[in-house]
Amino acid sequence: MGKRDDLIAKYAADLKEKCGVEPDMDLLTKVTIGCGPAIYNADASTVAASQPAELETVKANFLVKKLGLADGPELDAAIAKAIETYGKSERQKYRVVLYYLLVTHFGKAGVYA
Repeated sequence: MGKRDDLIAKYAADLKEKCGVEPDMDLLTKVTIGCGPAIYNADASTVAASQPAELETVKANFLVKKLGLADGPELDAAIAKAIETYGKSERQKYRVVLYYLLVTHFGKAGVYA
């Protein structure tokens, strides 16, 4: 198993244990690959959920650009719901896990087909 496989296993564990979600491993792998080299950078691999600028970046670069969603209050609500699902007290929120939750929330798995 390579480093990416180890990370995917870690993300799957977070989805199961912290989010109560049984991950679709194929989709999780695709979301992980979609994040590119950021998954190997300690700072870039996590989302600072308490920083509005970081959440704005998630919305603009992931939800609008990658998933092709129209900007609106429902995007902010979906991000808030994903953070709530992950657990607000959870210090390290992995970007891949948050993105996975958002992809499944909006039913956009087809983007990774």
